Amino acid sequence: MKSLAELAAIRARMIEQVNLRKDDNIDTRIVVGMATCGIAAGARPVMLEFIEELKKRGIDNVTVAQTGCVGMCRLEPIVEVYVKDQEKVTYVHMTPEKVARVVNDHIVNGRPVEEYTIGAQG
Repeated sequence: MKSLAELAAIRARMIEQVNLRKDDNIDTRIVVGMATCGIAAGARPVMLEFIEELKKRGIDNVTVAQTGCVGMCRLEPIVEVYVKDQEKVTYVHMTPEKVARVVNDHIVNGRPVEEYTIGAQG
């Protein structure tokens, strides 16, 4: 950075990028539990696989975010899917191998993958 004008231009670009990610364009949020227990159980590769799978499919109305402790350490990695105007779906014991099916069945086709959900784990 060599001038205030350059700094202002960088600021404007960053604001534009943030505005692109506002909830107005987002129909679905995928939230990955990334507390210590989630990370230890493998949440980071799960989150990265969601990002890659969505990118590969060109899906841009979904955001992937992380959160702290979800409160059910024995079920980590935990992923919560929030679809606009629907009930939250909680996936447990997630692995990167399960991500493509969740994206295909739930995100694209609107059918949660019941056997991966908290209800199926009892």
